[in-house]
Amino acid sequence: MQILPSPRLAPYIKSYTVITIEKALKDEVFYPSGYVDLIINISGGFAATIINGKQKDTPDIELLGHLTLPTRLTAAKGTSVLIARIYPYASTLFFSDPLSEFTNYATDMYDIAKSESRDLYDRIMQAENLSSKINILEIYFLQQLKKNESRLKKATTVQTLSQQLIMDHYQLNLPALAKSSGLSERYIQKLYLMNIGISPSAFAAVIRFNKSLHNVLNTSESLTAIAYECGYYDQAHFIKEFKKFTGIPPSATRLSLIKNDTDLQQALNIGF
Repeated sequence: MQILPSPRLAPYIKSYTVITIEKALKDEVFYPSGYVDLIINISGGFAATIINGKQKDTPDIELLGHLTLPTRLTAAKGTSVLIARIYPYASTLFFSDPLSEFTNYATDMYDIAKSESRDLYDRIMQAENLSSKINILEIYFLQQLKKNESRLKKATTVQTLSQQLIMDHYQLNLPALAKSSGLSERYIQKLYLMNIGISPSAFAAVIRFNKSLHNVLNTSESLTAIAYECGYYDQAHFIKEFKKFTGIPPSATRLSLIKNDTDLQQALNIGF
């Protein structure tokens, strides 16, 4: 179930999604999405992520930072989570630490702001229905947005730069981007690391991958056609980059995800 945010938060939050695990999962793979996810365990069920070979049990509230490598999830049947998917440029408006500290990591929010996060979780769990839970979460986001409104200008700048990346066919030309924006290359690099958590080149690679993943899963286009459409140099470059994010070639991904499609994969695997 996917629910859109309120108009005030729509520029910053893509969606709220509730996932209930109908069948126990073991090492379910999901890929870099280009988003940051705030994940709330609303059932108390067991789940754990494995990132870069390190397993971490999912706490009450978890911030899943930007991923640049495939991740695995194990979850018990009946586990339900509420996921707030945050646009890549907007996470800095809701969390105080530099986003680079969350990259390729699932962070327990109690380690970041224990009292505030505990209070949020308790109020969400006491709410009687999903609508009330999301309303409490939205109030939290609005409070954070007001507290961090001084960061809005930089976040908007990163959003504009990222939109230019997409318009440029997912190809990063940092000197040209700096010239057109009136910003230095070094400052753009710093903006991305602080506000998104990864470099401009890494972000370009993630959104290019997500475009290709969408085409792999939803079209019958050849790999060569997908490669050129998504800004790769050729099919070999496409396959190499795709395997970096998935661990397997695009042809195998097309077969495996269509065969084993789940709500969880739809929620976590599809980014831009």
